[in-house]
Amino acid sequence: MLKEFKAFVNQGNALDLAVGVIIGAAFGKIVNSIVNDLIMPVISIAVGRVDFKNMYVPLAGQAPGIDIETARKAGSVIAYGQFINTVIEFLVIAFTIFLVVRQINKWRGGKVAA
Repeated sequence: MLKEFKAFVNQGNALDLAVGVIIGAAFGKIVNSIVNDLIMPVISIAVGRVDFKNMYVPLAGQAPGIDIETARKAGSVIAYGQFINTVIEFLVIAFTIFLVVRQINKWRGGKVAA
């Protein structure tokens, strides 16, 4: 069984997957920083200095003026501001992956989506 496992790990697919997962985890941290530290502050200024991280709807009678962590300790909240951040992170990652796949297809001589 050990020989089979060694053969499996030494196949290109398993090694490619392992490298992809490691790079993907690091890339996720970079995208998170880009969104939270660069993109969201600019959007916040554009819409009147709104802090998206603290945007929520209280569900358990919390006062709406407190920060989200205090509101969570007091009861349930719908944290739609953090959801907006996550959606923007997803869009940045999806667009970047699109660009990478598009470039790889060009290098391979395959069809490129218009």
